[in-house]
Amino acid sequence: MLQRSIKLCSLVSFSRYGYFFSKFLTSQAASSLQSVCEPTTYRGDDEIVDLKWDDLGYALVPTDYMYMMKCSINEEFSHGELNRYGNIEMSPGAGVLNYGQGMFEGLKAYRKEDGRVLLFRPEQNAMRMKMGAERMCMPSPSIEQFVDAVKQTVLANKRWVPPPGKGSLYLRPLLMGSGASLGLQPAPEFTFLIYATPVGSYFKEGLAPIKLLVEDEYHRATPGGTGGVKSISNYAPVLKAQAQAKSKGFSDVLFLDSISKKYLEEVASCNVFVVKDKTISTPATRGTILPGITRKSVIDIAIDHGYEVEERPIPVEELFEADEVFCAGTAVVVSPVGSITYQGKSVEYRTGDGSVSRKLYSTLIGIQTGLIKDKMGWTVEID
Repeated sequence: MLQRSIKLCSLVSFSRYGYFFSKFLTSQAASSLQSVCEPTTYRGDDEIVDLKWDDLGYALVPTDYMYMMKCSINEEFSHGELNRYGNIEMSPGAGVLNYGQGMFEGLKAYRKEDGRVLLFRPEQNAMRMKMGAERMCMPSPSIEQFVDAVKQTVLANKRWVPPPGKGSLYLRPLLMGSGASLGLQPAPEFTFLIYATPVGSYFKEGLAPIKLLVEDEYHRATPGGTGGVKSISNYAPVLKAQAQAKSKGFSDVLFLDSISKKYLEEVASCNVFVVKDKTISTPATRGTILPGITRKSVIDIAIDHGYEVEERPIPVEELFEADEVFCAGTAVVVSPVGSITYQGKSVEYRTGDGSVSRKLYSTLIGIQTGLIKDKMGWTVEID
C-alpha cells in the first residue's frame, strides 16, 4: 500500500469519514475546488475500480485526485499538491479564458500483468511543454517537477488504471494563464494542473480501419503560428471541418498546408504516415505540425524494423499511390487508415495482419504495457 501526504479540505478525519466526504464532493459538482486545509495521510488503494472495462471508450470519467501548482509571472513553479478531483475557481478575466493563453499535454499509464504501472516517455511531454510555454509567454514546470507531478497523480489514482489489455489511464497536464488581466498581455498568475481518466480506444471503430476526408478549405495552422506547439488555440479551429466530415460518415479530417493546399500536414488529433514498399514517409515538422511523441517513437521503431523513414513534404497525390496510411498519437496509438477521400475520389489501403501499421502497433503497445522488453529505455515504472 502506498503512503502519500496530501491536503484535504475536511473538518473530519478522511480515514474515518472518507467515503461520506467523497460522496459529498461528488454531489457538489457545480461548486468550485475548495482551498486546502491540514494535511492528512492518503493510503493508496491497489484494488481496481469496478467498471465495465470492456465498454470503456474515450470519454471523461472522474477519478479521485488531481495535481495543482501555481506561480506568478516572472517566478518559477516551486510547490504543488494533490487535491480531490473537482471544479476549479477562476476569474472571468483569466488569460486562458479571454486570450487563449494555455496549452496541454497528454500521456498514458498502463498496468502490467504483474499489477505494476508504466509511464511512457513522460520527460518528452515535459520538454515539449517547456518549448510550447516559451512560445506562449508562460513559465513552465521543470522536467523533474513535471515527471514527479505525473507520478503523484498516477499513484493517487492507481485504482483507476485499467486491467492489462483493457485500456490505459490518460493523464492530461494543463498549463494556463489563470490570473486576471483585461489588457492583452501575459497573465499575472499561472496554474499547472494534471487530471486523470481511464480511456479505451479513441476512435469508435476501435482498432478497425478508420476513414479520413482530406480537408482543402479549412486549415488548422499557418507558418509562424502555434501549430508546432500544443496550444489550446490549435484545436477549436478544427471542429467545424471535423463535424462536417463526421456527418458524412468519416472518422476524422486530414488537413493540407495552408499556403499551397497540396501537401499533407496532420489529422485533427494525430500525425499521419504514408507507406510505399519499404519506405514510410511522414510530413516534416516545420512549425505547423505538432512533433508528436508517438510520432517520434514510431519512427525509431520503424527504423529498428528495417524500414526507410522519410520526413518530408508529401504531395496529396501520393495518397493514391500508397500501399498503406496510418495515424499515430498518444490518444490513437497507431491506427490504420482503411480509406481516404479527396475531392470526391476515394482510395483504399492495406490493413490487418501483415500490414506495417499492425507490426508497428504491436511493438509500440508491447513496449508501453511491458509485454516487450524496452531496449529503448522509454518506460518509467511506478510502484
